[in-house]
Amino acid sequence: MLTVAYGESTLSKKNVYKWYKLFQDGREDANDEPRSGRPSTSTTDENVEAVKKIVLENRRITIREVAEDVGISVGSCHEIFSDVLGMRRVSAKFVPKLLNFDQKNRRMSIAQELLNDVNDDPDLLKRVITGDESWVYGYDIETKVQSSQWKSPGEPRPKKARQVRSNVKVLLTVFFDYRGVVYQEFLPKGRTVNKEYYLEVMRRLREAIRRKRPELWKNNSWLLYHDNAPAHSSLLVRGFLTKNNTTIMPQPPYSPDLAPCDFFLFPKLKRPMKGRRFATIEEIKTASLEELKAIPESAYQKCFEDWKKCWHKCIISEGDYFEGDNINIDE
Repeated sequence: MLTVAYGESTLSKKNVYKWYKLFQDGREDANDEPRSGRPSTSTTDENVEAVKKIVLENRRITIREVAEDVGISVGSCHEIFSDVLGMRRVSAKFVPKLLNFDQKNRRMSIAQELLNDVNDDPDLLKRVITGDESWVYGYDIETKVQSSQWKSPGEPRPKKARQVRSNVKVLLTVFFDYRGVVYQEFLPKGRTVNKEYYLEVMRRLREAIRRKRPELWKNNSWLLYHDNAPAHSSLLVRGFLTKNNTTIMPQPPYSPDLAPCDFFLFPKLKRPMKGRRFATIEEIKTASLEELKAIPESAYQKCFEDWKKCWHKCIISEGDYFEGDNINIDE
């Protein structure tokens, strides 16, 4: 067959005549014009509504099962999920408790109450002293992020043995405010955190406030924020705080996401210690105090600013847990 070179293409005599006619009609380019392709017949409004209805009734259903129920291809069903509905499959997150209606309402009402108090008194958070107890371990396993490392293509994936926390541990109690740590102590050997012990802690905390925060002590303007653990909320402790005119800020139950010690201090203190081994209680204590002292004052200030954001997020989430959710409090 006769062929003619045309640019980088090799054309038959028939095609040369075809292009000759096209150029006579005003065509200036020998390349094929873009085509829209075959239109999708599966992503119709009817199919979208059917997919949406099925997935809202069963959030754990697979794309393949939905495709079979609706009668469309898996590819079309995946397109509806991702491009039309904007949905993606995610794993459930662990929460302290599945909250009931009353517990969610309680969280919302307290969050709103605290926001109102701060709006009425912008310096209120600078007078709050908050604290709690937490175990610090001789060995605590690394997080997934901490154990991750770079690898080149073709290299095997890094491996690590399954490990558990050490039995060597000590209980640390810390109280802090907008400026930093006010008081800390370790649970003495043989003691437990009961109402009698916590009463002693409250006495020592008051003495620390008198020495370190004289401006708060002078007019008794500080506020205490701690959780509802039995030792904290016992009649003995509440009576002592009432006798000394100590104002206690409300804390909803089952709410570590609203407690500065839980969402800020203890994670920040323990993260650098994960993966390190401490043979004795004294080594754990020394390392804990070093990490505690390493936290800058600016971090404590940011913590209290983030606390206000937590209240906003709690209200937007209608009292449910919000950690890990993408919530814009400015909307």
